[in-house]
Amino acid sequence: MSVRTRALRLLGLLAASVMLALSAGFAWSVADDYQTRDIVPDGVALADGVSLSGLSRNDARRLLEGRVASPLLAPVEVVYGGVAFSFDPSDTLFVDIDAMLDAAFDPKSSVTVAERTLLRVTGAEETTEIEPVLEVDSERIAQWVRTVASRVDTPAVDATFTLDAGQIVMRASETGRATDVERTAGKIEEALLEGVKRVSLMVDAVEPAVSETDLGKTIVVKISERRLYLYDGMELEKKYGVAVGTARYPTPKGAFEIILKRYRPSWSNPAPNGWGADMPAYIPPGPSNPLGTRALNLNVPGIRIHGTTKNSSIGTAASHGCMRMHRWDIEDLYERVEVGTPVLIVR
Repeated sequence: MSVRTRALRLLGLLAASVMLALSAGFAWSVADDYQTRDIVPDGVALADGVSLSGLSRNDARRLLEGRVASPLLAPVEVVYGGVAFSFDPSDTLFVDIDAMLDAAFDPKSSVTVAERTLLRVTGAEETTEIEPVLEVDSERIAQWVRTVASRVDTPAVDATFTLDAGQIVMRASETGRATDVERTAGKIEEALLEGVKRVSLMVDAVEPAVSETDLGKTIVVKISERRLYLYDGMELEKKYGVAVGTARYPTPKGAFEIILKRYRPSWSNPAPNGWGADMPAYIPPGPSNPLGTRALNLNVPGIRIHGTTKNSSIGTAASHGCMRMHRWDIEDLYERVEVGTPVLIVR
């Protein structure tokens, strides 16, 4: 046998041995891969660092349910003004454990058998971080927030200065509250996705349409006291003594307003055939004028707040329905009020 022939024969034997070894190794790797394909590979962990490597699918599921799902599904506190409302996310948040398991096993399923074998043989380590896979029902959150809002929200209250059943009603304005449903629902959804367990209810202040300063001036006449009170908003600005109508000619009670301001008014006899029968039909401005130097006409015929020269009548029931004031008082009041000022007259 020639040297060349022996060399070729040895080379063939060597090649056959290598092929046999490779074939046996490949068969071993397939068998080994089959045995470990339901085990989470090395380097797989949750975002918080807890490892899933080496766990079976069932064990990995239990870990994900306890470590991820249970904390995420715990109630969220929604707080406002020292009161906490408990939001139960069990019907709102869905934790997709199956999708997370698929992601945990993905390093095995996404590469070939040869690549997986090479990773095991070489000791190379894959690093895979498993994030929670979540779905949120936004409308359910909004519905819950609207339910809470019905317990929290209050309407704004306008300032009022009016008559009710013959009584003066003074009510201060109050700021209302209105829950911002959209913003609060967004905060809760964000908290669910991030595992936060305490958020604030987003509540806006609702300002009243009418505040105390919007009320302006109001005149209150109390017939029984023979006094006139001037308010600015709800603050008493000044009070004056007045004369009011007699029992035969009473001062009318009710809610009125100033419709005309008269400087140095003239006087026309309103009852030439009655109580004014012995008086002239007309008296021009001057010291003998029954209305004095100033008059405030109300929106009721013949009724005014005016001055008088009969100072002794102030504090008594002496007029024909009007409210008389000292000259210096009516001149002072005249400068403080405008047409449209409410005049509330009560017993």
